Amino acid sequence: MGNGTRRYIGRFAPSPTGPLHAGSLVAALASWLDARAHGGTWLVRMEDIDQPRCVPGAGDTILSQLAACGLHPDQPVVWQSQRTALCQQALALLQAQQWVYPCTCSRKDILTALQTLGQAPARHEERVYPGTCRPISAPPKLNPSAKHPTWRFNTTAYVSTHQLQLVHWEDRWLGPQQQNVTEAVGDFALQRSDAYFTYQLAVVVDDSQQGVTHVVRGADLADNTARQILLQQALNLPTPQYLHTPLVLGEDGAKLSKQNGATALDTSDPLKLLKTAAQTLGLQTEALANTTSLHDWLHAAVLQWTARFGHNIMSDKI
Repeated sequence: MGNGTRRYIGRFAPSPTGPLHAGSLVAALASWLDARAHGGTWLVRMEDIDQPRCVPGAGDTILSQLAACGLHPDQPVVWQSQRTALCQQALALLQAQQWVYPCTCSRKDILTALQTLGQAPARHEERVYPGTCRPISAPPKLNPSAKHPTWRFNTTAYVSTHQLQLVHWEDRWLGPQQQNVTEAVGDFALQRSDAYFTYQLAVVVDDSQQGVTHVVRGADLADNTARQILLQQALNLPTPQYLHTPLVLGEDGAKLSKQNGATALDTSDPLKLLKTAAQTLGLQTEALANTTSLHDWLHAAVLQWTARFGHNIMSDKI
């Protein structure tokens, strides 16, 4: 699952469901620092695949916030919603290989089935798909007039066939990781019944298409990694290296998010914002604390990140 000698390409991939807040800036800064420390390319991709959740204008606001903090992408921004054809091609390949199957279960159906099995999840816990529609042999043929199904990855069959009961990976921050995807999430969705593709498939397809070699993102996304590794293998795509950063927590102790009252970043003092984000990342040196120029601060932060995670390759793109 290594990347050999491929040139470093990293990315920051926010969902434009609102402006950046303190937590999302931590992930943006970390991914930018990692790219600069490796002399690589830093991309920004708007993950607006889930259109019903997106807020008009939020993507442009995010780009303005990044620019105010001195974080400029090296290539034009990509909008995920404009690339659904790539997801459709990937799904068609998985359908041809019979690694996916159509599911007509509603969320209520799934919850009822789990309750029947005595496996009802606690609030906010993952609903492990109980396999209600999982085919015993080949996936059934669809009735063209039937409701659009949810297409699920047959985790159970794939893991069994490839003897991958546990998916292992080395996280550059968290260390050795592993997950039993069958037990943790079951057969996860790739395309929903409303025809929107899910994050799991879209992120794998786009990372591969953009040549991403290193993924730096928040720790709340760490448990998605095993699912994405399975999809990368099933689609014969390379697996990036992963680094999951600490989260900024809200007053209730939960991950800071728009759902629990996170406020939009006020970029009138970007240096203050960056210094706060750097503290979450464990970059608390005197050099960073005392620097008053945005350009000089970013340069010093790259040096600090390089000492911890980089390969001593400085970039001239600061």
